[in-house]
Amino acid sequence: MEIKEKISEWVDAHRDELLRDIGRLVAIKSVRGEPLEDAPFGPGPRAALDEAMALCGEYGFATKIYGGAVGVAEFSSLPSALDILGHLDVVGEGEGWDTDPYTATEKDDGCLYGRGTDDDKGPIVIALYAMRCLKELGIELSHGCRLIMGTDEESGSGDLPYFYNTNAPAPNTVTPDTGFPVYNTEKGRWAPSLSAAWAKSDALPRVSSLDGGFRVNVIPGDASAVVLGIDPDTALWAAHDTAGRCGVDMLCEPAEGGVRVSVHGTQGHAAYPDGANNALTALLAILASLPLAQDAPANAAVRALADLFPHGAYGGEGLGIAQADEISGALTASLNVINLNEEGLTGLLDCRVPICASYDNCCAVAMKAMSAAGITAEGELTAPHHTPGDGAFVRTLLSAYETYSGRRGECLKTGGGTYVHDIKGGVGFGISMPGFESNLHGANERINIQDALTAVKIFALAAAEICR
Repeated sequence: MEIKEKISEWVDAHRDELLRDIGRLVAIKSVRGEPLEDAPFGPGPRAALDEAMALCGEYGFATKIYGGAVGVAEFSSLPSALDILGHLDVVGEGEGWDTDPYTATEKDDGCLYGRGTDDDKGPIVIALYAMRCLKELGIELSHGCRLIMGTDEESGSGDLPYFYNTNAPAPNTVTPDTGFPVYNTEKGRWAPSLSAAWAKSDALPRVSSLDGGFRVNVIPGDASAVVLGIDPDTALWAAHDTAGRCGVDMLCEPAEGGVRVSVHGTQGHAAYPDGANNALTALLAILASLPLAQDAPANAAVRALADLFPHGAYGGEGLGIAQADEISGALTASLNVINLNEEGLTGLLDCRVPICASYDNCCAVAMKAMSAAGITAEGELTAPHHTPGDGAFVRTLLSAYETYSGRRGECLKTGGGTYVHDIKGGVGFGISMPGFESNLHGANERINIQDALTAVKIFALAAAEICR
């Protein structure tokens, strides 16, 4: 029997075990928390790491933990020719789930639901099963293969130095954190912190508080504000049309001295803003449509933000930085966090920038536009990442993909910054098939179960070819 047939037969026989083991990791709420001894990114990520190490050990792989932040499972003691780099931390669950986000739930649509099923616990178990498949089939490899599992990808990849400060990457690295076929181009990123300050005003009506968003790379699905000096009926009448144009649900409730305006949109990943509906920018547009006092600084800030970040316009048009190139595509910009009170604001902006973007034509221009509104932006620009698609490594990955998927392999680009962004020659590879909506970072995150089995086969064949 050919190796591809042996792999396929083994994987199909282990379907239920695969889903069970994904569920073991999904059950752990591994959102970043306060650092503890041997848990630099909080107890949740560390608990997920310990469970993943236990799982790898059960299948006979040697494991090691680096600084309580990164775990490694080795196929053998031979030097690694292939590193598979994934993460065990997740974003918060948010609102709108149809199932318990921390219980892996198989539904009649052929999908497995739960936070982390796609990003990135499911892919880690899929990669582990690919290694387990090769081990249990007795396929000899002349080079090693490593599964590297981090715990801080969602909050800046502060975990990776714990491993790479003392270990060199393998000649070939993939991260199963994008999708198939191969993502060899990643946009750069500018994610500045925003701030402004002003003197408290007594003018009415005025915005006294505004809160929207909880993480820089998550487009918020909910936001709310308190407006003093205006009643709920007046606010509802004045903002009804704007809420409708924004496509969000709006609630106006009595608050002490005024009204609380709450907006519900659709949460999503900042790298793919067109798939979300930003409740924060919708709220800014709604507030700007109210009959607010002209001389209150908080009101001026709200109006300025509404102009700088027009709802539904994710290309950086309001900042004057819209641009694109053929290799990496168009710039995206999303305002994802704002906390405003009577004396100022803080916030977080997420820009995914193409290869043609530079500090001068992107960051400096946007900072000037915000400065004119009294808003300071501070943050470094991370360069884009590109690996040529015509090398033997990428060709091998695409061949394995084509063998089991029956689809044409090609190289793609992404706005998401993956774990391999700073690893020379690294690419994104798996695990979702083109066209599948995983609800990444949103409610009802999921993977297609049949595609997950296919992904195990693809990874096993690719590892066998690269490491033999």
